[in-house]
Amino acid sequence: MREPGIARFDILRDSADPAHFVFVEVYRDENARPPQRDRSLREVRDTVADMMAQPRASVKYENLFPGDAGW
Repeated sequence: MREPGIARFDILRDSADPAHFVFVEVYRDENARPPQRDRSLREVRDTVADMMAQPRASVKYENLFPGDAGW
């Protein structure tokens, strides 16, 4: 998947709990998320809400290493 502004998208599964997943999206900058993408994500979020063991959470991180130039 290649979308402008997105450096990578990872899907991780907890090795201790195979039913627990984490989705990680790495943006090239704070303005990379287009509004139509937000709408799509809201639709997915609302569709799967009843399937989740706990409400989804959004956590924002700051890149430290490797440097942004490597992406």
